[in-house]
This record gives sequence, structure tokens and C-alpha cells, in this order.
Amino acid sequence: MEYRLAELAALVGAAVRGDPARLIRGVGDLEHARPDQLAFLASPAYRRHLGATRAGAVVLTAEVADDCTVDCLLVEDPYRAFATLSRLFVELPLSVPGVHATAVVAQEARIHASASIGAQCTIEAGAEVGERSVIGAGCRIGAGSRIGSDCRLWANVVLYHGVRLGDRVTVHAGAVLGADGFGFASGPEGWEKIAQIGGVAIGDDVEIGACTTIDRGTLGDTVVERGVKIDNQVQIAHNARIGAHTAIAGCAGIAGSVRVGSRCRIGGGAGLVGHIEVADGVTITPMSLVTRSIGEPGTYTSGTVLQASQRWKRSALRFGELEEMNRRLRRVERLLGRAASGGHETEDTAGC
Repeated sequence: MEYRLAELAALVGAAVRGDPARLIRGVGDLEHARPDQLAFLASPAYRRHLGATRAGAVVLTAEVADDCTVDCLLVEDPYRAFATLSRLFVELPLSVPGVHATAVVAQEARIHASASIGAQCTIEAGAEVGERSVIGAGCRIGAGSRIGSDCRLWANVVLYHGVRLGDRVTVHAGAVLGADGFGFASGPEGWEKIAQIGGVAIGDDVEIGACTTIDRGTLGDTVVERGVKIDNQVQIAHNARIGAHTAIAGCAGIAGSVRVGSRCRIGGGAGLVGHIEVADGVTITPMSLVTRSIGEPGTYTSGTVLQASQRWKRSALRFGELEEMNRRLRRVERLLGRAASGGHETEDTAGC
């Protein structure tokens, strides 16, 4: 795979500064890219590497181009342009249409002739695999599950029964879609399981990270709308709904019946408690705990910032004293207010 710089520029609407005929055969970072590779500069933190880069060309903005000693592609958004161009150089493992000899496919399953079914896969009755979809080694596709066109499931993905994937969905290794939601009712003899009868519905152009789990709904479906991007080790519980083009970073946990709007960003390790709603366009920073609904777009944060351990411990001791400190402050404010207005109150009567 090789492209002339002018060809790459045309794909992202860039202006070329330098040799438009330069051949690019791959991508790399500013520090380590070779003369036949394309790099990019989007963050000021890496600008120090620009003058010494050996890359064949760099994607950047016109404002920093004078610091670059190699050919450039000038764009307004280098990160987005590089994302588009990087996909030209992806070399995925070769997939051959057909069913591997060691796969077990039920007679009632429907596999398109252009699909690829890898070694040791199990595909149960009523399951469907669409055109050009690739099912990696060791995957299990449950009864009645449907996979659209141009999907890719990497090794050991599990789709329980009644899971539906749209078109161009990527599911990385070890993900589990459609396991029972965590539904139990407390009784005199312990916990009684609530049947999880719903399914999981995944929209078009969704990407789901490795070892992520998305539980089936209790009655209706758990829904992930089109264009959502989910990182590794994310938990999405039963009956949740994730709006279109939302991005969820690693180890986030979303409890049951949560509604997340479209184009939201949920940081790594964030937690959302059950039965709340998050408006469109909300950013939740990493490690935040969301305990109530968010009705307006914006950026939201909870938790305490990093401190030296001893200082944090001292602060933590004060957390339990905040309510009493607040009561004392209000008494002082009342005392000062009455004194200013000519009233009379002693510290004893104010309770301070």
C-alpha cells in the first residue's frame, strides 16, 4: 500500500507544502516515523519533536508549519485528518469466505456465502451472518442472533441468543453480549432471580472493545445506537440505552435502565447509577460517579483531585466533619447578622 502525498491531501482536503509526488507507505509517530511514513501533530505537548522528525510528511495546522522541516499536509483538524488517512494502511488478517472445517454450524443457521466463519466457532439454530462479515476463531453465536453486513467479530466473542448487530459493527476479543442482567428480588429465603427476557440491539457502525459486557434487557432490549464507540472492559447493564455517536472509555460502568444521550463522552472508570438520564452532549470526566440525572449539556466531574497521600488523608478526615462545620458556620452568620442589626445574642445562646 502506497500513496502519493497529493492523493492523501485530496482525501482530507489538505494543502500540500512540499513534494506532492512523495510516496507514503505507512504511518508513525513524530519521534519514530520513517521517511516513507506519515505522522501528525495535534497536541502542543509533542511540538518539541517536530523539528527533528524523520517522517516523510506530517499532518498539522498552518500555524505550526514553519517549525516543520519535512513535507506537510495542512489541515484545520490534524487529529481527524490523520484518523481518516491511518485507515488506508490497516493490514487485517486475511479472511477467506466460507466455513472452517472445525466450525459447528446448525442447519437452521443462515450464513451468507461471502461471510467467513473461523475455526472452532459455534453458530446455533436461527442465527444469521450477513454479507462479508468475519467471525473470528472460537466465537459463539447464540440461537436467533443476527449479524449484519461487513461486521467483524474477533476471537472468542460470545453473542447469547437474541442479540442483533447492525452493519459494519466491530466486536473485539472476549466481549460478551446478551448475558443475563443482574436482576434479583430479595425474599425470606434469599435472592430470587428475575427472568431476563429481552435482548441486545446494536446499531450500525458501532465498535465494542475487548472483554466488554453488554447485558440483555429484562423485558425490552438493551440498546446501543449507531456510531457508538465503546472501549475495553466496559459494563453496560440491562435495559440501558446509549445514544448515537457516544464514546465510552475503558472500565466505565453503566447500571440498569440508564439513558445516555447522543454524542456524549464518558471517561474511563466513570460510574452511572441506575435509572438516571444523561442529556445529549454531556462529557463525564474519568472516575466520576454520577448519582442523579444530568439535564443539560456540558462537562461534569466528581471525586477529589490527586494529592500527596498524607495531605489527602488529612482532607479525608475533614469530610466527616463538614456537616458540623456547616452548622457552626450558620450559627456564626446568624450571630453576626443580629449584631449588625443591633440585636443581642451571646455565644451561649447562639450555640457556638
